[in-house]
Amino acid sequence: MSGSDDESAWWRDAVIYQVYPRSFADGTGDGEGDLPGLRARLPYLADLGVDGLWISPWFPSPMADGGYDVSDFRGIHPMFGTLADADAVLREAHALGLRVIIDLVPNHTSDRHPWFLAALAAEPGSSLRDRYFFRDGRGPDGEEPPNNWISAFGGSAWARVTEADGRPGQWYLHLFAPEQPDLNWTNTAVLEDFDDVLRFWFDRGVDGLRIDAAPAMAKKAELPDADYGGVLQFRTVDWDDNPHWDVEQVHDIFRRWRAIADTYDGDRVFVAEAVVSTPERLVKYLRPDEMHTAFNFPYLKSPWDAEALHDVIDATLASFEPVGVPSTWVLTSHDEIRPVTRYGRPTTSSFFITDGEGEVSDLALGTRRARAAAMLMLALPGGAYIYQGEELGLPNVDDLPEEVLQDPMFLRSGGAIRGRDGARVPLPWSGVAPPFGFCPDEAQPWLPQPESWSALTVEAQSSEQGSMLSLYRAALRLRRSTEGLHAAPLVWRRSPSGVLDFDRGTVLRCLVNLSREPVEVTVAEVLLSSAPVARGHLPVDAAAWLRPLTQ
Repeated sequence: MSGSDDESAWWRDAVIYQVYPRSFADGTGDGEGDLPGLRARLPYLADLGVDGLWISPWFPSPMADGGYDVSDFRGIHPMFGTLADADAVLREAHALGLRVIIDLVPNHTSDRHPWFLAALAAEPGSSLRDRYFFRDGRGPDGEEPPNNWISAFGGSAWARVTEADGRPGQWYLHLFAPEQPDLNWTNTAVLEDFDDVLRFWFDRGVDGLRIDAAPAMAKKAELPDADYGGVLQFRTVDWDDNPHWDVEQVHDIFRRWRAIADTYDGDRVFVAEAVVSTPERLVKYLRPDEMHTAFNFPYLKSPWDAEALHDVIDATLASFEPVGVPSTWVLTSHDEIRPVTRYGRPTTSSFFITDGEGEVSDLALGTRRARAAAMLMLALPGGAYIYQGEELGLPNVDDLPEEVLQDPMFLRSGGAIRGRDGARVPLPWSGVAPPFGFCPDEAQPWLPQPESWSALTVEAQSSEQGSMLSLYRAALRLRRSTEGLHAAPLVWRRSPSGVLDFDRGTVLRCLVNLSREPVEVTVAEVLLSSAPVARGHLPVDAAAWLRPLTQ
């Protein structure tokens, strides 16, 4: 049986590095990141000091949504390699002391999945169509969608099919892109098949599964119309009692899955991607017989503001403590604006994908703030996630040519929303010009890299003491070596307006200056700082880890 309820379980304070495999490292020379490239760079992750990696979907997929449209949940996309390559990644990561979490996308499949192809070929009302949500349309001749539900990528959440005889037919539900039809999780075949999917990957040695769009998986019976409050956008943080998001029956699925995971040794872990309306709703996913941890989206999306950050930290700790689960802290992901760009804009929140879009970013300011934000995140109790390139201080690439953009957000919005490709540009490893060691010089990366990244490569930053990479390595080393840190509670100190100041027991004090003036540092020993502490003062938009006077 799993010991995942043990206070010493690895995931409770782990720092996990997110790998977006198409953009991490190309090991085969075709301009696409892959598993051979990831294998070659695993020592880099071990040297960085993280405890594990989360790999975004590596399954076979037509790539209509960056791999989140899966056509085979038990395979590896040929672009990335083979199952043998995946086994080698698991084996070599474990040899380096790294845990491996993979992305599972259970709300929907690709429209090229064999199940969906069979459903299209079947008659309306058949058991094959019951694996998805096929419904007759409303209005004359069924010309209108079955209800008013919207897609996360814009427009209706319904698409109409052409039946085998050529007639306009039923509609199917897709809460995301039309190429991503939603599965019906009340269907026994769906439930049993995914039981086997979980066992397939646990048997191969994966340490955990990150559950994509977890609140989407259950829908209210009869599929009633939704009340979006007049805002036809996928703003799930605002939704209460929505018929297709955070529906109570979703927890039955996760209880079933937890029972499977608990039959395995080694603390197998589930991580929920659950963007819901309140902390109280979120912790329901973290009950002892459901998910183990969850992404902390309120913290991720918070503006660079001391009061807002203080409030979200307090709210997080207060809501998680009763269920005995540590929080995770995260600044960005493959779906978000990179912190260097976001923190340099006038709008520093990212509650919605369009926040700050079009604003000019002061990248020097954003970099200072991102350095401080990293130290704040890594000083908080619980686990943390780092998205690839965050440790290099990469900015968003907001000027990608429109002809290279692939995000369905861009395509479905008619270009009104540029989408997430700017955060997915391949990493720069070495050299002074693209492709910066991501792939051979004669190859073309799948998204173009800016020439200005020459100073941001791993090679350039490794030898620079004050670089973002050096800061991350030092912070992760201190976090790991500071005895008693993970058991120590967070206690706030009294501080001036605009300053965050807290102790982690008697072993670490974290000071973050978000005010408009330097703040006095009242201890003799500064363990680490994001900017030089000159004449006993911490600059604006900087953070420091201090040895508390009480020690």
